[in-house]
Amino acid sequence: MKLFDPLELRGVRLRNRIAVSPMCEYSAVEGVPQTWHLVHLGSRAVGGAGLVIAEATAVEAIGRISPADTGIWNDAQAIAWSSIVDFVATQGAVPGIQLAHAGRKASTEIPWVGHGRVDPADGGWTPVAPSALAYSPDYPTPDALDDEGIAVVIDAFRMAARRAVDCGFRVIEVHAAHGYLLHQFLSPLSNHRTDAWGGSFGNRIRLARAVVAAVRSVIPENLPLLVRISATDWVDGGWDLEQSIALSGLLKGDGADLIDVSSGGLSPDQKIALGPGYQVPFAAQIRREAGIATGAVGLITEPTQAEAVIERGEADLVLLARELLRDPYWPRRAARELGAVINVPQQYGRAW
Repeated sequence: MKLFDPLELRGVRLRNRIAVSPMCEYSAVEGVPQTWHLVHLGSRAVGGAGLVIAEATAVEAIGRISPADTGIWNDAQAIAWSSIVDFVATQGAVPGIQLAHAGRKASTEIPWVGHGRVDPADGGWTPVAPSALAYSPDYPTPDALDDEGIAVVIDAFRMAARRAVDCGFRVIEVHAAHGYLLHQFLSPLSNHRTDAWGGSFGNRIRLARAVVAAVRSVIPENLPLLVRISATDWVDGGWDLEQSIALSGLLKGDGADLIDVSSGGLSPDQKIALGPGYQVPFAAQIRREAGIATGAVGLITEPTQAEAVIERGEADLVLLARELLRDPYWPRRAARELGAVINVPQQYGRAW
């Protein structure tokens, strides 16, 4: 059962190859995680996952997707995260966090409330981006970042990473996917700059590399750094797998330890070929050609399917999202189906 083999990343040992993918809960208050987050993340740690990654957490206030997103740009937020981290760790899972900046996809509604922009009069703000191009007509038009603003973003990631380590997080992930700020710089569809931050491939990847280097510089050598990327925009002329492979190899040299491979989110014109494990081939090719560990995510739902991804060497880690919303104890069910022996909390021992 390869799925239940431990995974070593630098000085951190995951008890298995199952990770909770970061999933926004839209339930924070002024960026502060609430009891909901303790129960949400804690239950998946009890459920047996090896790595529990907290949702896309904003590195500055204007980097939130919505006003209800979590943050880690101040001490009050960090204090609230600490108790959640402690509980996750006591259950044998490794606590991780995804550091994020939404860029032009910021200042939008909570999904179950509505869609599109939240105006400043209603608690929103003017977002920032590489270029003054809105994601879609019902999203806010961002301000294009200048050099000073870009420096602020890099420092915000650096400071957020430092706070995350102080909270006790043992894995840090940089969010450079799903059409958020770092991805916006990567893709020629959203980056129309003509300065040193746009145009050529080397210029478009400059911010992502600078953020990874900044985060790596402030986290301990023994802690792993993950980077989530969208392997393709699913739009002609956009970011694609070939560029993702090249970027991943460079990020390895910058101190990244694993590429968390997703796709899409940059353009409403995307045409995604959905199907079980539809993103796994991207993770496999990046792993093979860039020579870096990868995580696979996307419609991975069955234990035998997840086992095959690891057994075939297509990825080093599988990340589950919606399936773990449906069943927080999926890892325990997978262990039964695959014949693996795993530890069970003493409080639940009578059920096993």
